[in-house]
Amino acid sequence: MSGSALKKFHQFLLKTETNLLVSLLLLMVVIAVTQIVMRNFMGAGLIWAESLLRITVLWLALIGAMVASRNCDHIAIDVLVNKLPEKIRYIVMRLNRVITALICFVIAWYSLLFVIDEYQYGGIAFGVIPHWLCEAIIPISLFIIAMRYFVSALLINQPEKQN
Repeated sequence: MSGSALKKFHQFLLKTETNLLVSLLLLMVVIAVTQIVMRNFMGAGLIWAESLLRITVLWLALIGAMVASRNCDHIAIDVLVNKLPEKIRYIVMRLNRVITALICFVIAWYSLLFVIDEYQYGGIAFGVIPHWLCEAIIPISLFIIAMRYFVSALLINQPEKQN
Protein backbone atom coordinates (compact mmCIF):
# COMPACT_ATOMS: atom_id res chain seq x y z
CA MET A 1 0.00 0.00 0.00
CA SER A 2 1.51 3.33 -1.05
CA GLY A 3 1.91 6.29 1.29
CA SER A 4 -0.87 8.21 -0.45
CA ALA A 5 -3.28 5.26 -0.27
CA LEU A 6 -2.39 4.73 3.38
CA LYS A 7 -3.09 8.41 4.16
CA LYS A 8 -6.43 8.20 2.36
CA PHE A 9 -7.33 5.06 4.29
CA HIS A 10 -6.34 6.73 7.55
CA GLN A 11 -8.48 9.78 6.72
CA PHE A 12 -11.38 7.46 5.90
CA LEU A 13 -11.04 5.77 9.30
CA LEU A 14 -10.94 9.13 11.09
CA LYS A 15 -14.04 10.35 9.24
CA THR A 16 -15.82 7.08 9.97
CA GLU A 17 -14.98 7.42 13.65
CA THR A 18 -16.27 11.01 13.74
CA ASN A 19 -19.42 10.13 11.78
CA LEU A 20 -20.13 7.22 14.11
CA LEU A 21 -19.77 9.52 17.12
CA VAL A 22 -22.15 12.12 15.66
CA SER A 23 -24.64 9.45 14.51
CA LEU A 24 -24.72 7.83 17.94
CA LEU A 25 -25.28 11.19 19.62
CA LEU A 26 -28.14 11.98 17.24
CA LEU A 27 -29.63 8.51 17.75
CA MET A 28 -29.45 8.96 21.50
CA VAL A 29 -31.19 12.34 21.37
CA VAL A 30 -33.93 11.07 19.03
CA ILE A 31 -34.60 7.94 21.13
CA ALA A 32 -34.63 9.93 24.40
CA VAL A 33 -36.98 12.60 23.03
CA THR A 34 -39.24 9.93 21.49
CA GLN A 35 -39.32 8.08 24.80
CA ILE A 36 -40.26 11.27 26.70
CA VAL A 37 -42.97 12.21 24.20
CA MET A 38 -44.43 8.69 24.14
CA ARG A 39 -44.53 8.44 27.93
CA ASN A 40 -46.11 11.87 28.39
CA PHE A 41 -48.68 11.70 25.58
CA MET A 42 -49.32 8.00 25.04
CA GLY A 43 -48.79 6.63 28.53
CA ALA A 44 -46.15 4.12 27.41
CA GLY A 45 -42.71 4.11 25.87
CA LEU A 46 -40.47 1.88 23.87
CA ILE A 47 -39.59 -1.26 25.84
CA TRP A 48 -36.03 -1.41 24.53
CA ALA A 49 -35.24 2.34 24.68
CA GLU A 50 -33.69 2.38 28.17
CA SER A 51 -31.30 -0.45 27.35
CA LEU A 52 -30.37 1.10 24.02
CA LEU A 53 -29.70 4.47 25.67
CA ARG A 54 -27.42 2.88 28.29
CA ILE A 55 -25.46 1.06 25.57
CA THR A 56 -25.30 4.24 23.47
CA VAL A 57 -23.79 6.15 26.40
CA LEU A 58 -21.08 3.47 26.68
CA TRP A 59 -20.35 3.67 22.95
CA LEU A 60 -20.34 7.49 22.98
CA ALA A 61 -17.91 7.60 25.89
CA LEU A 62 -15.48 5.13 24.35
CA ILE A 63 -15.63 6.51 20.82
CA GLY A 64 -15.26 9.99 22.31
CA ALA A 65 -12.14 8.75 24.10
CA MET A 66 -10.84 7.39 20.79
CA VAL A 67 -11.42 10.77 19.14
CA ALA A 68 -9.67 12.54 22.03
CA SER A 69 -6.70 10.19 21.73
CA ARG A 70 -6.11 11.17 18.09
CA ASN A 71 -3.86 14.05 19.06
CA CYS A 72 -3.46 13.29 22.76
CA ASP A 73 -6.29 15.71 23.56
CA HIS A 74 -7.38 13.75 26.60
CA ILE A 75 -7.66 15.27 30.05
CA ALA A 76 -4.18 15.40 31.55
CA ILE A 77 -2.57 16.87 34.60
CA ASP A 78 0.53 18.34 33.03
CA VAL A 79 1.26 21.41 35.14
CA LEU A 80 4.58 19.99 36.31
CA VAL A 81 5.50 18.60 32.90
CA ASN A 82 5.17 22.03 31.29
CA LYS A 83 7.60 23.48 33.87
CA LEU A 84 10.34 20.94 33.11
CA PRO A 85 13.32 21.73 30.89
CA GLU A 86 12.65 20.82 27.26
CA LYS A 87 14.94 17.76 27.18
CA ILE A 88 13.39 16.26 30.31
CA ARG A 89 9.87 17.21 29.19
CA TYR A 90 10.44 15.20 26.00
CA ILE A 91 11.45 12.10 27.99
CA VAL A 92 8.55 12.47 30.45
CA MET A 93 6.01 12.93 27.65
CA ARG A 94 7.30 9.86 25.82
CA LEU A 95 7.29 7.80 29.03
CA ASN A 96 3.78 9.03 29.85
CA ARG A 97 2.48 7.92 26.44
CA VAL A 98 4.17 4.53 26.65
CA ILE A 99 2.69 3.91 30.12
CA THR A 100 -0.73 5.07 28.89
CA ALA A 101 -0.47 2.67 25.95
CA LEU A 102 0.55 -0.23 28.20
CA ILE A 103 -2.33 0.41 30.60
CA CYS A 104 -4.78 0.59 27.69
CA PHE A 105 -3.39 -2.65 26.23
CA VAL A 106 -3.84 -4.43 29.58
CA ILE A 107 -7.39 -3.13 30.01
CA ALA A 108 -8.17 -4.02 26.37
CA TRP A 109 -6.95 -7.56 26.97
CA TYR A 110 -9.05 -8.10 30.09
CA SER A 111 -12.08 -6.47 28.51
CA LEU A 112 -11.66 -8.82 25.53
CA LEU A 113 -11.74 -11.76 27.96
CA PHE A 114 -14.90 -10.25 29.47
CA VAL A 115 -16.55 -9.96 26.04
CA ILE A 116 -15.59 -13.57 25.23
CA ASP A 117 -17.20 -14.67 28.51
CA GLU A 118 -20.34 -12.69 27.61
CA TYR A 119 -20.38 -14.37 24.19
CA GLN A 120 -20.16 -17.81 25.78
CA TYR A 121 -22.86 -16.95 28.31
CA GLY A 122 -25.19 -15.84 25.50
CA GLY A 123 -27.16 -13.15 27.33
CA ILE A 124 -29.45 -10.79 25.43
CA ALA A 125 -29.17 -7.02 25.98
CA PHE A 126 -32.43 -6.08 24.22
CA GLY A 127 -34.46 -7.49 21.35
CA VAL A 128 -32.17 -9.97 19.61
CA ILE A 129 -28.96 -8.01 20.30
CA PRO A 130 -26.56 -10.00 22.53
CA HIS A 131 -24.64 -8.44 25.42
CA TRP A 132 -21.26 -9.26 23.89
CA LEU A 133 -22.02 -7.21 20.77
CA CYS A 134 -22.93 -4.17 22.86
CA GLU A 135 -19.76 -4.55 24.94
CA ALA A 136 -17.43 -5.23 22.01
CA ILE A 137 -16.65 -1.51 21.81
CA ILE A 138 -14.69 -1.75 25.07
CA PRO A 139 -11.69 -3.83 23.89
CA ILE A 140 -11.83 -2.35 20.37
CA SER A 141 -11.68 1.26 21.55
CA LEU A 142 -9.03 0.58 24.19
CA PHE A 143 -6.85 -1.24 21.67
CA ILE A 144 -7.13 1.69 19.24
CA ILE A 145 -6.33 4.18 22.02
CA ALA A 146 -3.35 2.07 23.09
CA MET A 147 -2.03 1.90 19.54
CA ARG A 148 -2.42 5.66 19.11
CA TYR A 149 -0.48 6.41 22.29
CA PHE A 150 2.22 3.90 21.44
CA VAL A 151 2.70 5.38 17.96
CA SER A 152 2.53 8.89 19.43
CA ALA A 153 5.30 7.99 21.88
CA LEU A 154 7.48 6.90 18.98
CA LEU A 155 6.73 10.02 16.94
CA ILE A 156 7.43 12.68 19.58
CA ASN A 157 10.15 14.90 18.16
CA GLN A 158 13.27 15.18 20.23
CA PRO A 159 14.22 18.80 20.98
CA GLU A 160 16.91 20.28 18.76
CA LYS A 161 20.41 20.57 20.21
CA GLN A 162 21.32 24.17 20.91
CA ASN A 163 24.86 25.39 20.12
